[in-house]
Amino acid sequence: MPGHLRVVRPSPTTVSFTVSNAPNRSSSPAKILFTFQILLRAVLFCCVIIVGVARLRLVFFVREGRFIDWQNVWSSPLGSYVCQHVDPYNPYVLMVVGALVIYGVFRRNYTEESLLVIRGFGIQTSTSSSTYLSTASTRFIPTTQIQDIVIHEAFKGFEVRFYLAVIVEGEPNVLVVFPVCFPIAMDHIGTLLPNREILEEIWRGSRRCLYDVKS
Repeated sequence: MPGHLRVVRPSPTTVSFTVSNAPNRSSSPAKILFTFQILLRAVLFCCVIIVGVARLRLVFFVREGRFIDWQNVWSSPLGSYVCQHVDPYNPYVLMVVGALVIYGVFRRNYTEESLLVIRGFGIQTSTSSSTYLSTASTRFIPTTQIQDIVIHEAFKGFEVRFYLAVIVEGEPNVLVVFPVCFPIAMDHIGTLLPNREILEEIWRGSRRCLYDVKS
């Protein structure tokens, strides 16, 4: 899904550009679908925990706990039903399947990258992580080290790709602002792929904010 641009200007000297391929959730059906996805993730996570606890009950969850009487839990109709269907499976197989399900539960289904420009201070790039369990990777470049912000073109086969880059003083290579979208530095093509019009808008806005360009 192509990336779309979101621009936030909290002040005349600060601007934030965010490129994301997250689906638009402004309509009611989209909000309902998003809520259903959250509930489905929660149900899958609970199922993995229940299956894991039931399979390891003879080792860790057989005695009466401080808050839960495990013997009554496993002897209940629901507990007996879960144990009956879980016990035949190899615990290592359940562990691998559970790890894959948990990874899918916490995995982001979208990519988001942002460029924060603050006049007099510098710029900060941020790339969202692949899961909800880790934070985004960020980098701050002070104004004194920024030589220029440019739009370069690269070739992917017979296709021309444009990318935004920052020339940093003292570094041999340029800093690609949206690295997931860069088709040369990686073997795979990113999922955002902002077009030239979006990059030009970010380029003009960032230079206008950073250098107080009037025209």
